[in-house]
Amino acid sequence: MTDIAALNAALDPIAGKRATARIEGDKASIFLDVTGLDEAGRDAMEAEVRGAAEDVPGIATVRIALTSQRTRRLLIAVASGKGGVGKSTVSANLAIGLQALGRRVGLVDADIYGPSQPTLMGVLGSRPTAKDKLLEPVATPYGVPLLSMGQLVAPDQAIAWRGPMAANALGQLIDADWAAQDTLVIDLPPGTGDVQLTMIQKHKPAGAVIVSTPQDLALIDARRAIDLFVKAGVPIIGIVENMAGYICPHCGDISDPFGRGGAEAAAEELGVEFLGRIPLDMAIRTASDAGVPPASGNGVESLAFSGIAQRVLHWIEQGR
Repeated sequence: MTDIAALNAALDPIAGKRATARIEGDKASIFLDVTGLDEAGRDAMEAEVRGAAEDVPGIATVRIALTSQRTRRLLIAVASGKGGVGKSTVSANLAIGLQALGRRVGLVDADIYGPSQPTLMGVLGSRPTAKDKLLEPVATPYGVPLLSMGQLVAPDQAIAWRGPMAANALGQLIDADWAAQDTLVIDLPPGTGDVQLTMIQKHKPAGAVIVSTPQDLALIDARRAIDLFVKAGVPIIGIVENMAGYICPHCGDISDPFGRGGAEAAAEELGVEFLGRIPLDMAIRTASDAGVPPASGNGVESLAFSGIAQRVLHWIEQGR
């Protein structure tokens, strides 16, 4: 009869505490915890464990059951009270910035009616696969996997869905096979409708980043978005002021077509953190259209995004 100690000794260098084994006669049953491993990692570990067990004298049959604990992921909602304020650009660059700072980040394009993340992340035309009824996110050039409705419909196809259908789609994107990702950045649609309510009630984000431009009209709507999250008990991580200051490429003068400082003043008034200011910069626009988010590079335009990511990471590490 095979000694269980010999089997454990063979498995320990490969799987450590992930493997729990028992022996009945010449049959070995192994429970293998694959929490946090992607499909390739799971398959590789299973093959190595099986091979090691089969090499133990006296073992004729090896049965392996894969187990996995549900990963508790941190969900960060990026929201705005109205469209056109650059929320999706902020979401993409925040995800890349947090990834660069050591978080394992996934990006969910929950802007069901106007998905733009496939373009921003350089994977336009890609399609996710499904396994065991779960969507598998699409890899991007920046190490941040992505799921978006824009990957499931033609680029010029309108998504004319009522609230319950849109909310169900959001659930499939969030409850996908995110493997080892510990943080999901959720790019929400603008406004305070069904998708936002579903996100808050069912998925309960850890906090929300609010994006606004400096002018009063945008700030009025941003306050509505803040009010929705506050009433639902979702902490406001802070406010980002986008399109703040235009640097003339010819003379270098700075002008403020949308005003300046409005979001910062609103943050102070509301008692929430001001996360940073992003300029109205042609380089940001052209890079984003080309699928190369500025946060992925080392240019001057990346600095504003990296600063915002650092402040969000600080909020995470301080226990929120």
